[in-house]
Amino acid sequence: MTGFVSFVSSGPGDPDLLTLAALKRLQAADVVLYDDLSSGPILEHARQGADLISVGKRAGRPSAKQEHVNRLLVDHAQSGSHVVRLKSGDSGVFGRLEEEITALRAEGIRFEIIPGVTSASAAAAAVGIPLTRRLTARRVQFLTGADVTGQLPKGLNWAALADPEATTVIYMGKRTSAALATQLQAHGLPAETPVLLAQNVSKPDQSMTRGTLGTLAQIVADQDNDGPALIMIGPLMMGPLTDGA
Repeated sequence: MTGFVSFVSSGPGDPDLLTLAALKRLQAADVVLYDDLSSGPILEHARQGADLISVGKRAGRPSAKQEHVNRLLVDHAQSGSHVVRLKSGDSGVFGRLEEEITALRAEGIRFEIIPGVTSASAAAAAVGIPLTRRLTARRVQFLTGADVTGQLPKGLNWAALADPEATTVIYMGKRTSAALATQLQAHGLPAETPVLLAQNVSKPDQSMTRGTLGTLAQIVADQDNDGPALIMIGPLMMGPLTDGA
């Protein structure tokens, strides 16, 4: 009897940001394949006795190969288990969701996707700002700061990314922040454009550091923190920090 896979988005790390649907799936799962950033207190909500398997990927560290993750999903589902594939943030945002769905479809395995809070939304909420503003921040664009080689992705639309009326959010961009800032300025985004470096969003050691595009590389270099980070660029990044952020 073939099982079922729930792709569950765990949010940025704070268990309070789990959706009710995510919580229900965790409490019903036979097997949980979890990312590194979805571990810790979130796993405390898994059903007692569930098989918890780490398949996390972190830049610069030993990580599970995607083919291995795909094989685990298929094998456990084919054994009849209800499998939760627990992904950090929202599973559809830079989470290799499509590759895993493709593997399941090839084997005729049913699945569902439970959306979640992406880190960009959580970071904006933590500092007390919206991601959009009428007239001056009319769109939001998400970008991964590194390709499989660890470098800035090739073929980026720099003219669009340098839009001064957009909120631009770069995931996994600390290592390439200097090159990113250089390219954005070369394509017309002013050096004084506000930026926010958000690290360990929603976790007890969360940190938020403000600066400008011109100082971004130095801000990143000054941080003694290897946790997950977002770089947020745009006019709204000069807004208020909430109490305690």
